[in-house]
Amino acid sequence: MNAAAVVAASPAATPAMPPRRVLGAYLAEARSECLRYLRAPGFMLPILLFPDLFYLVFGVLMGKSEGADATRYLLASYSVFGVMSPGLFGFGVSLALERDGGLLTWKRALPMPPGAYLLGKMLMAMGAAAVVVLMLLAMATGLAHVALTPVQFVALLATGMLGVLPFCALGMLVGTLIKGQGAPGMLQLVYLPMSFLSGLWFPLPMLPKFLQQFAPVWPSYHLDRIALAAVGIVHEPVLPHALVLVGFGVAFFALAARRLRRVG
Repeated sequence: MNAAAVVAASPAATPAMPPRRVLGAYLAEARSECLRYLRAPGFMLPILLFPDLFYLVFGVLMGKSEGADATRYLLASYSVFGVMSPGLFGFGVSLALERDGGLLTWKRALPMPPGAYLLGKMLMAMGAAAVVVLMLLAMATGLAHVALTPVQFVALLATGMLGVLPFCALGMLVGTLIKGQGAPGMLQLVYLPMSFLSGLWFPLPMLPKFLQQFAPVWPSYHLDRIALAAVGIVHEPVLPHALVLVGFGVAFFALAARRLRRVG
């Protein structure tokens, strides 16, 4: 084979995909991911309804006796608790199952832009997080009569939609390490203890002192501080917490991408 034929057959010689088609490919992958999970109510309903049930019991029914600040506090905390789930399970479980079934290898062989697969899952997780926060806001304002300004409403929604991303990266890392059958159990061992130790179920002052000192280790603690600031419970700079979350997300994603290149 002569040099011209080699160059012609090489991937580098393939004409670049037009930007419009690239955007269409990203949107198509995101749409397919969203449709896939909408057609799996057994997966989506627990993600959407579990935090609402917690907030109904502890924030609405029991929180009224503690005052408006308690229901507002729990609105922020259970929003964080709710948005962690689409990131961890939407990424981790599906990635592990798709690796086992060979779907990930098949997708790599398709003429789709790099990153479309991950972006589709990310957008799905952000959409699910938005629904979780909106449902909690509806319960808080409609049942618990929590008074929120429009800025606080939007701030909490934005916190949930962006705050899911570090947990997407963590779920992705777990999905590259664990087989599909073991991923749900392993993620539960990450999800539930992290939620408790971050003060999402109960305020941190109610936990033992050594657990309070250990709380900043968890990314959910930093997202909770941002959510509490969004609804006006705490008044502290959110930038340090946001930077910590960015650091967590970048570190988890880098480890997951390295692992995925080796085993995917």
